Amino acid sequence: MERTALRRRLSWQVATVTDVRRETATARTLVLDVPEWPGHLAGQHLDVRLTAPDGYRASRSYSIASAWAGDTIELTVEQVPDGEVSTYLVDVVKVGDQFEVRGPVGGWFVWKPEQEEPVQLIGGGSGVAPLMSMLRAHAAADSTAPVRLLYSVRRPTSVIYVGDLKELAAADHVDVRLVYTREAPAGEPRIGRIDADVIERFAFTPAESPTTYVCGPTPFVETVADLLVAVGHDPARVRTERFG
Repeated sequence: MERTALRRRLSWQVATVTDVRRETATARTLVLDVPEWPGHLAGQHLDVRLTAPDGYRASRSYSIASAWAGDTIELTVEQVPDGEVSTYLVDVVKVGDQFEVRGPVGGWFVWKPEQEEPVQLIGGGSGVAPLMSMLRAHAAADSTAPVRLLYSVRRPTSVIYVGDLKELAAADHVDVRLVYTREAPAGEPRIGRIDADVIERFAFTPAESPTTYVCGPTPFVETVADLLVAVGHDPARVRTERFG
């Protein structure tokens, strides 16, 4: 059975788009039906491959945003300027369309329901996607492990999963805090990046021994990871996923 699951992860499978949801002006979520999907852990990603009529192929990796739910998975894609795959997935693909996927991939940047320690999630932009998978898996498992999310976005209209985050923030054991870098909503005086002050005020302390997951563009991830280590967090408990 393990060999069969491994073959499925390494083989391209046809995914059918069953729903699309606009998240922001430049991002949307695709709900995919993948028969015999082998299952995934919160935080894993998959490869997407598109094939043009002339045979040209392009593939990209995207984090899975959903908790495990049968044969259906969700991808949230942020459009990259001049990105041939992201532009197609955000602006062109529609319900009923098909393309190939392969996965799931990754075993380090994952959260499992049996983890009982505090969970610190720190995301920048579309780096919130795998963190949302963790939040959804946490909710689905009725986990009592305390979770905090620091989410860095440019402005209120850039927030991905705004409705979901409000709902999750109302649950016990979950704290959600948005950090605006360009424009803040009324009543939010702070505009700036996640810095040492934000880490000290809103993140779990080293003494609480959290497992921390940081995802976003490479400069963001490197900066946040350095800040965490500088205040005393164990580097071995800081897990990172970067893109760009």
